[in-house]
Amino acid sequence: MSLPESGRVYIAAQIERIRRFSARKKIVFPEGGDSRILEGAGRLAAEGLVEPVLIGKPAAGAPAGLTFIDPADSPLTQKYARLYSERRRAKGITQLEAAEMAARPLWFAALMVNAGDADGTVGSAVYTTADTVRADLQCIDMRPGFRRLSSVHIMAVQDRRYGHDGLLAFSDAAIQVEPSSVELAEMAIATAHTARAVLDTEPHVALLSFSTKGSAKHPLVDKVTQALRYIRERAPELHVDGELQADAALAPAVGQSKAPGSTVAGRANVLVFPDLNSANIGYKLVERLGNGALLAVLFQGLAKPANIVSRGCSAEDVYTTAIITAVQAEGVRAGAT
Repeated sequence: MSLPESGRVYIAAQIERIRRFSARKKIVFPEGGDSRILEGAGRLAAEGLVEPVLIGKPAAGAPAGLTFIDPADSPLTQKYARLYSERRRAKGITQLEAAEMAARPLWFAALMVNAGDADGTVGSAVYTTADTVRADLQCIDMRPGFRRLSSVHIMAVQDRRYGHDGLLAFSDAAIQVEPSSVELAEMAIATAHTARAVLDTEPHVALLSFSTKGSAKHPLVDKVTQALRYIRERAPELHVDGELQADAALAPAVGQSKAPGSTVAGRANVLVFPDLNSANIGYKLVERLGNGALLAVLFQGLAKPANIVSRGCSAEDVYTTAIITAVQAEGVRAGAT
């Protein structure tokens, strides 16, 4: 699937952004033996964009510029075992168990990020999302003010009139199955932070529903309107509105008709779906029927970047996700919100 022009322009801009950083970001890949990781990381190293660290034994014929760390014989494993033991002491974990966990590639990579020895991690090319989430939650601190992990899919569409020059943030299509109104509010605020940091634009957040401004009555609609109240209490500066149907959120004429006076209707660049079903179905429809493309899946709520690719990913997906992870890491370094 070819990348829409919006995606190509965006990635080119992020590459130029990365080249202006004071130092290359160190991105760790827990699945260092996978051929797609090797190819994507090799390209990142060859272009001087990030410093890739691959977890595992050095691969025969690996591209130049890659650093390999094998937890089985790395002195860092002891350091990370102590760190993990401290983090999980309340769970009754023993030193032996901590050493065993720290030697696992997903846990080693996440602990490396939390310890400040790497700037971000990209995983899940081989391991499941569930395993990756478990490792990240156990090893990386939560961002202050956030209690739950969520995800955002950065999408590029053909028609650059939509979203931010053809780019949109969809949440949550990977983790939160059936969020409550409070969880929906936290997810929306987190996605706004992400959009501001990685899309470099002011977020306009639409809380999606099958109803627009009371056109239907149902407890599912009530959940969305309650989330809006929570968001406005916690983040009153945010451009957010709901409940909005997708056409009212995206199309200016429809937004003006269905939600006149809204600062979000017809100009949304962040779409917050009411549940995992609708979010996952929605982004795949955009990909398959709308010729859109997924640029990256990013985790939200963690203090440091930890992101994923799918098990069906390409080397290009690895490359793109690592670039966006490096941009996130610079935001963390600079204290950006």
